[in-house]
Amino acid sequence: MTEVVKVQDITKTYGKKGQKQYQALKGISFDVERGEFVGIMGASGSGKTTLLNILSTLDQPTSGKVLINNRDITDLNKNQVADFRGQEIGFIFQDFNLLDNLTNRENIALPLSLQNVKASQIKPKVEKIAQRLGIEQILDKYPAEISGGQKQRVASARALVHEPAILYGDEPTGALDSKSAMELLETMKALNEKDKVSILMVTHDPYSASYAQRILFIKDGKIGNELTKGMKSREEFYQEIIAELGRR
Repeated sequence: MTEVVKVQDITKTYGKKGQKQYQALKGISFDVERGEFVGIMGASGSGKTTLLNILSTLDQPTSGKVLINNRDITDLNKNQVADFRGQEIGFIFQDFNLLDNLTNRENIALPLSLQNVKASQIKPKVEKIAQRLGIEQILDKYPAEISGGQKQRVASARALVHEPAILYGDEPTGALDSKSAMELLETMKALNEKDKVSILMVTHDPYSASYAQRILFIKDGKIGNELTKGMKSREEFYQEIIAELGRR
């Protein structure tokens, strides 16, 4: 197996030297294999958001390295970071982050437009991912005209249209009702299993986490225990996650 994400001894300290400092991450290391679905769980303040910001190039570590597709993202300059993020990283946010003045089709096309991909190449790519996510009928509507579950599918299509090396999810079901949340999780599972999309999802929800193949628990800026689903059913894995959270 090849690693799509390789995290090597990442630390993150806030505050200037000589002043009061806070160490959010304390030497974190792990890998995400190509085609793997990994969940990261932790309480508020555990460091999971800081970690995700660093993995998605939105923040820089104080020390350590992050390699995505064998490229050290901690060595990139601002222009290189923007290009890299646009080509290699997909991101699903809790609050969708769709642009209300664009149609759903235009929202999905945005990552390609920003890379100056020709319009003739954008159209089939958008329609292909829309078909995969079952949203062809709403492409020419605006975000305000569709449900929360549909918005998250549009956001997912936007995150995947440029075929990124890794898809990050930041509490992707947080703003959804239970039915829409389950539909999104089933979609993510299918994308991972059928299309071999590599996924790293941060969540506090054990139900969402049970869709992952492996879960890393972060506490006080460190990776603690790790659970692997293996041959267990999703329900069995869910119960194992609940038990693990009860011990923390």
